[in-house]
Amino acid sequence: MSLLRMAAVAEAFDRDLDGDLERIAKIIDGARADGVRLLALPEACLGGYLADLGGRAEQPPALRPDGPEIARLIELAGDMVVCAGYCEDAGGLRYNSVVCVGDGRVLGNHRKVHQPLRENASYASGDSFAAFDTPIGRIGMLICYDKAFPESARALALDGAEIIVCVSAWPGSRTNAPDDLADDRWTRRFDLFDRARALENQVVWLSANQSGTFGSLRFVCSAKIVDPGGDVVATTGVVPGIAIADLDVPAALGDARRAMGHLRDRRPDTYVR
Repeated sequence: MSLLRMAAVAEAFDRDLDGDLERIAKIIDGARADGVRLLALPEACLGGYLADLGGRAEQPPALRPDGPEIARLIELAGDMVVCAGYCEDAGGLRYNSVVCVGDGRVLGNHRKVHQPLRENASYASGDSFAAFDTPIGRIGMLICYDKAFPESARALALDGAEIIVCVSAWPGSRTNAPDDLADDRWTRRFDLFDRARALENQVVWLSANQSGTFGSLRFVCSAKIVDPGGDVVATTGVVPGIAIADLDVPAALGDARRAMGHLRDRRPDTYVR
């Protein structure tokens, strides 16, 4: 048995990029001390998310994948594989992106495809889903609202992703919001999407999220790790923290897919597009 220790983070990040990197350094140091080899940080952990979704507020700093901030993240990661959300500067366009670093380099990058509630006023949209190889296995990445669309995770699973990392800045309800985030309907939806996407694709699922408040948004935390059977094996609940779990990923996938293989048993010729 070869166990992989993985972790998903619920933490607050803001426009103070230096402060964000200091916070990330502390999280990575603590995770490394705990033996973590794969770490998922939230959407927009480098520079913060949007204070509102109408494009009126101050925008996050746009960072180049080959710039000094991502180079610093690579340095901090060391021999760990780390996924972190940021605003990507790409030829004058801004993307809501997540980068995966490790082994001294950028391993993968994903630009958020699905944009809710006028997020397109602040970001261009990505146009693809692709898995990639890392020192700890083949990974796919999604950002927040991407996970509401089954095709997103399915595309990654069909591309061989064994682990899907979904980073989020997922807020609670804006109307009729309960005092306790555990009772919030958007917390419930966040958790349901995580479990459903893991189960239907029979993959390991890491879900990181922002915590606290930023502008008009209050984030639901709920960082978690879900096994290929759709069972939550570690979670922060609706408070900040880090969810850690040990899984033998090949064995877990094999057990889940042995009798009922959801990818194997597909009938794409019968599906209406």
